[in-house]
Amino acid sequence: MTIGFVIGESKPTLISAQTSRPLSVGEYVIVDSSDGKLLGLVERSIISSAALDDVHNYDEALESKEIAEINIRDKSYTTKIGILGYLEQLQKGTSIVPAIPPLPGTPILEATKEDLGVIFNPNQPEWTKVGSLLRNPKIDCKINLNKIISRHLAILAMTGMGKSNLVSLLAKQIGSLDGTLIIFDYHNDYFDLNIPKNNLIDAKINPRLLDANTLADVLEIRENADIQQRILRLAFTPEVKESKEFWSALDEQVALVGANPERKEDRHSADRVRDKIDDARHRFADILDPDVMDPISLIKEGRVNILNIAELSEKQANVALAYYLQELLNDKKISTLAKNPKSKTKRKHRFTSPIFVMIEEAHVFIPKGEETHAKYWASKIAREGRKFGLGIGIVSQRPRSIDSNVLSQMGSLAIMKIVQEDDQHQISSAAESISKDLISQLTSLNVGDAILIGQWVNLPSIVHIEEVKEKVIGSDQNAIGEWSIKNKLENVIKESTQSLIQKDLLLD
Repeated sequence: MTIGFVIGESKPTLISAQTSRPLSVGEYVIVDSSDGKLLGLVERSIISSAALDDVHNYDEALESKEIAEINIRDKSYTTKIGILGYLEQLQKGTSIVPAIPPLPGTPILEATKEDLGVIFNPNQPEWTKVGSLLRNPKIDCKINLNKIISRHLAILAMTGMGKSNLVSLLAKQIGSLDGTLIIFDYHNDYFDLNIPKNNLIDAKINPRLLDANTLADVLEIRENADIQQRILRLAFTPEVKESKEFWSALDEQVALVGANPERKEDRHSADRVRDKIDDARHRFADILDPDVMDPISLIKEGRVNILNIAELSEKQANVALAYYLQELLNDKKISTLAKNPKSKTKRKHRFTSPIFVMIEEAHVFIPKGEETHAKYWASKIAREGRKFGLGIGIVSQRPRSIDSNVLSQMGSLAIMKIVQEDDQHQISSAAESISKDLISQLTSLNVGDAILIGQWVNLPSIVHIEEVKEKVIGSDQNAIGEWSIKNKLENVIKESTQSLIQKDLLLD
């Protein structure tokens, strides 16, 4: 059915159209070009009224409104449409943009389920459903899981817009395929995710396996505390690392270094380091475990591994994340070498199949303008991981604070509601395939709506993400309801207490 016509100046990738009804941003249409049908995406929609165009006061607006209502030609529906390519080629998985733009007067048609279904709902095993097209809700939208593992993924949105729901959905789908997923859970968002094949792990750090600088971070010794840093470095000897009583050996060695008669000024700093050691070994006893020789062994292949790092301080979480990323990358390299029949490597590896890693609060661990252990290894995986079957996903509500080099290597993006202009600019520079008009729509998205772009989808898509019922935590708190319950309980306790007092008085 014809719903409009191309008007004005046309370009191979962008046209203007006048339509019989207002089109929604994110709606797909067919441009019935003489060279073949083109698929277009509505990127901007404008409604204007000739009668109400130049109004200066209320009375004039009232009169113009009455004129507009009786004039069927008064309303104008103008649309900016991005050309995605020839429909037939898109249905085969190829995007070919026309060399010559559609002529003014070319009909605009409604896109049917037959037109769009093949593109957005492929029937191959690597494609899995995540929701439905926002403007065409009868059409399922699928994403290619192979692409996020080989080309990485970023999920970006304001708080409360559905990031953790999408992560949970991906976890559910990967788990159903016996895939291996690791979620670094910084705020205990996923411990209650009730899906099959969950493996809940409390992150642990073996201090024996760290270098002196990293151990200083774990013990929370300040970077500018040069004397304390030097004392720890001198005390952290191979003998201490191999000692059966690690903490006692380290403490004794620090005391020994601090007792150097030639550097009497070191004694106070050594005492401070010993305080740090004592504090860390008791306060973080469940996390800093010198007897856990292989924390990576807790990760199970073919499971959704939820690694709890919520109990760690920011520096400790950074160290733990860096350690796991480093070990995973090294293991996958060894695994890949072992598959080569000409390889002579005898090193053992843990994982034989691809692994996908999700990092929550990515702006904390991969910050712009700051070097961290986790950032180094995340960046290395973003560059090299695809060769070894190790994919990385980053999740954040502050895209502007993420290292731009890492973000730019994310081959696929899910972008939900984002209001801050700095965040929008960062996304725009990281994803060239998203237009300024689509970026401008980020402020109007509702909870659960997302723009999907990149290699995990055949075409840019505005999608409503399916809600994961198995996830409980993450929704907004009902403060009023909880306050009400609390007040009722307090009143019941108060009334019971008064009743008991009255009873005691009567008995007296």
